[in-house]
Amino acid sequence: MCFFFSFLLATFWLVLGYFIMFSSTKVDGNMRAFGRLLAIWVFIIAAFIPVMAAYITLNDLCPLTALFEGMHSTATQ
Repeated sequence: MCFFFSFLLATFWLVLGYFIMFSSTKVDGNMRAFGRLLAIWVFIIAAFIPVMAAYITLNDLCPLTALFEGMHSTATQ
Protein backbone atom coordinates (compact mmCIF):
# COMPACT_ATOMS: atom_id res chain seq x y z
CA MET A 1 0.00 0.00 0.00
CA CYS A 2 2.79 2.41 0.89
CA PHE A 3 4.49 1.65 -2.40
CA PHE A 4 1.54 2.85 -4.45
CA PHE A 5 1.05 6.00 -2.38
CA SER A 6 4.75 6.81 -2.77
CA PHE A 7 4.18 7.44 -6.48
CA LEU A 8 2.05 10.48 -5.64
CA LEU A 9 4.84 12.00 -3.57
CA ALA A 10 7.49 11.04 -6.12
CA THR A 11 5.45 12.65 -8.90
CA PHE A 12 5.29 15.89 -6.91
CA TRP A 13 9.08 15.88 -6.48
CA LEU A 14 9.61 15.15 -10.18
CA VAL A 15 7.41 18.08 -11.21
CA LEU A 16 9.24 20.30 -8.73
CA GLY A 17 12.61 19.16 -10.12
CA TYR A 18 11.49 19.82 -13.67
CA PHE A 19 10.33 23.32 -12.70
CA ILE A 20 13.67 24.04 -11.02
CA MET A 21 15.59 22.69 -14.03
CA PHE A 22 13.48 24.75 -16.43
CA SER A 23 13.86 27.89 -14.31
CA SER A 24 17.62 27.46 -14.11
CA THR A 25 17.89 27.66 -17.91
CA LYS A 26 16.52 31.21 -17.80
CA VAL A 27 19.30 32.65 -15.59
CA ASP A 28 23.05 33.07 -16.06
CA GLY A 29 26.20 32.40 -14.11
CA ASN A 30 26.31 30.80 -10.72
CA MET A 31 22.55 30.66 -10.36
CA ARG A 32 22.33 28.36 -13.40
CA ALA A 33 24.84 25.96 -11.86
CA PHE A 34 23.07 26.12 -8.50
CA GLY A 35 19.69 25.48 -10.15
CA ARG A 36 20.99 22.44 -11.97
CA LEU A 37 22.59 21.09 -8.81
CA LEU A 38 19.38 21.66 -6.86
CA ALA A 39 17.32 19.97 -9.59
CA ILE A 40 19.62 16.93 -9.52
CA TRP A 41 19.16 16.64 -5.75
CA VAL A 42 15.39 16.88 -6.15
CA PHE A 43 15.47 14.11 -8.78
CA ILE A 44 17.53 11.94 -6.42
CA ILE A 45 14.96 12.49 -3.67
CA ALA A 46 12.17 11.60 -6.12
CA ALA A 47 13.93 8.34 -6.99
CA PHE A 48 14.63 7.55 -3.34
CA ILE A 49 10.97 7.73 -2.26
CA PRO A 50 9.65 4.66 -4.18
CA VAL A 51 12.78 2.69 -3.26
CA MET A 52 12.20 3.27 0.45
CA ALA A 53 8.48 2.62 0.06
CA ALA A 54 9.25 -0.72 -1.57
CA TYR A 55 11.54 -1.58 1.35
CA ILE A 56 8.83 -0.61 3.84
CA THR A 57 6.18 -2.60 1.97
CA LEU A 58 8.29 -5.74 1.55
CA ASN A 59 9.19 -5.78 5.26
CA ASP A 60 5.56 -5.28 6.38
CA LEU A 61 6.35 -1.99 8.10
CA CYS A 62 3.70 0.07 6.34
CA PRO A 63 1.50 1.95 8.83
CA LEU A 64 -1.27 2.27 6.25
CA THR A 65 -1.66 -1.50 6.05
CA ALA A 66 -1.98 -1.73 9.83
CA LEU A 67 -4.52 1.09 9.80
CA PHE A 68 -6.66 -0.59 7.14
CA GLU A 69 -6.43 -3.97 8.87
CA GLY A 70 -7.52 -2.36 12.13
CA MET A 71 -10.52 -0.72 10.48
CA HIS A 72 -11.49 -3.98 8.79
CA SER A 73 -11.24 -6.09 11.95
CA THR A 74 -13.46 -3.73 13.97
CA ALA A 75 -16.09 -3.61 11.22
CA THR A 76 -16.52 -7.39 11.14
CA GLN A 77 -16.95 -7.86 14.90
